[in-house]
Amino acid sequence: MKRALTLLLVSSFCLVSCEEGSTGSMPASVPDRQAVTGPVWFDERAEASGIDFRHWVGKDRNFYMPETVTGGVGLIDYDLDGDLDVYLVQGGDLKSPETLDVRNRLYRNRGDATFEDVTDEAGVGDAGYGMGCAIGDYDGDGDPDIFVTNVGPNVLYRNDGQGTFTDVSVDAGVDHPGLGSSCAFGDLNGDGNLDLFVTNYINWSIATELDCSGNGGQPDYCSPKNYQASAPDLLYMNQGDGTFREVGEERGTRNFFGNGLGVAFGDFDGDGSQDIYVTNDGNPNQLWLNDGEGQFVNKAVGWGCSVNVNGLAEAGMGVAVVDCDQDGDLDLFMTHLRAETNTYYENRNGYFKDMTALSGLASASRDSTGFGLGFCDFDHDGTLDLYVANGRVTSDAEVIVEEDLYAEPNQVFRGVGGIRFEEVFPRGGTQDLLVHSSRGAAIGDLDNDGDMDLVVNNSHGPAYLLINVVADPEAWVQFRVLDAAGRIALGARVEIELDGTARFRTVQRNYSYCTSNDPRVHFGLGKSRKLQTVKVRWLGGATEEFGPFEAGSAYELRAGTGR
Repeated sequence: MKRALTLLLVSSFCLVSCEEGSTGSMPASVPDRQAVTGPVWFDERAEASGIDFRHWVGKDRNFYMPETVTGGVGLIDYDLDGDLDVYLVQGGDLKSPETLDVRNRLYRNRGDATFEDVTDEAGVGDAGYGMGCAIGDYDGDGDPDIFVTNVGPNVLYRNDGQGTFTDVSVDAGVDHPGLGSSCAFGDLNGDGNLDLFVTNYINWSIATELDCSGNGGQPDYCSPKNYQASAPDLLYMNQGDGTFREVGEERGTRNFFGNGLGVAFGDFDGDGSQDIYVTNDGNPNQLWLNDGEGQFVNKAVGWGCSVNVNGLAEAGMGVAVVDCDQDGDLDLFMTHLRAETNTYYENRNGYFKDMTALSGLASASRDSTGFGLGFCDFDHDGTLDLYVANGRVTSDAEVIVEEDLYAEPNQVFRGVGGIRFEEVFPRGGTQDLLVHSSRGAAIGDLDNDGDMDLVVNNSHGPAYLLINVVADPEAWVQFRVLDAAGRIALGARVEIELDGTARFRTVQRNYSYCTSNDPRVHFGLGKSRKLQTVKVRWLGGATEEFGPFEAGSAYELRAGTGR
């Protein structure tokens, strides 16, 4: 039976160009079929701001498996001027690389959320077939470095502190030649140095690629299960001398593996050390609990976050570690394949419970394939909201825009109290419905006005720069949380009291999908305009108090300077 090709009305000025050499275009836009029930949340400004990036999976689709999962993004203040710059990870053409002269791009923020391409002068234009990236100061010199996963050797760019980077992948020992996806920096053994975890998707090569087809017999992408080639993830311990050592086997993280796509760090058991959660595509997920010295045991089955409430492994894509119920411990939310639901696991002090059905996030996600995601109080009402970036991996569904059979609109969910959310319309939070096949979605304050914006990398399409236009401009506070040495205190927990109720945030960078986010901690304050006390629980368990703080400003919290 032939697949239905139902084309919705498409604005003629917003068609995506597929001509050779095109580097960017306006997003495809179709009228939202849902009734408008609220204000617009975001204004899309990528082209107007100078971000002319256009992602490619190939000059033409080759239907190679890596084409379905490419497209990360990183937010990085590479020049330490106080505003976030944007690093976008490019695909290319796996079959005929010479047909596309494309590479990763770095866009420098001029300070007003307009950007200039500084890729060449910075030296970060990796031309490998890219997947994702992680940002972190691995060498402890005070400036952020960039790690990139590829089909083939991964790349580590060391920030030289002068606006330039050096490729140190081989010397650092992190140039693994597999098919990497999401990755994350964090101090896993408490020695003060950032270690690195890399998820590997499948053992893949062009020679082992399979031919698959859709319901109508047309070429389409295969399921990862067809390959029966799960790949072990990589655990790199920082040696403190600019090099890493892969220690997965001796530290326990090789005992289980699957088709890894998402990873995020968090202290799930409250012992003061960073644990690791990995989402697998069609295989059980892993929860690697850390003994405090970097030795790991997979507790996902016993803790109830290996499979869903029905006992089924789902197609795990992106993942967020978040205290959704604001009770002081870390919960989990992950995105999945169409016909499944995105999943919310609530931490119950030693085990997780699948609370998706009660969250309002189940039925709204069943018709979409989610990748990037992030929780943030976008509207400053004091409650966490959620953004989900969607994009199909097979074409066996009603077509939304003719230019991309895999395109789907993204979604915004407004927090309405407790663990409940409701979808925002117009869909995606923008005036015109933007429809592409989205992958990485990064959250950060791009214009330094106190509210949180988004950058989305769209597979085989132009990037989005979504500037927040819904937030109350006075009802926020933001913290740059540093350890005693002045480094970003990844893993620290920040607590405030708002209207008699505690609110918690964790300092984190690498979550979502193949993405690195703004590491600053942000709170919407509702009607409050002052915080008397802010509590920080540092990695290792020590706590300090700071404050008072006025709303509408950004502050620095440094270990050892509080009460």
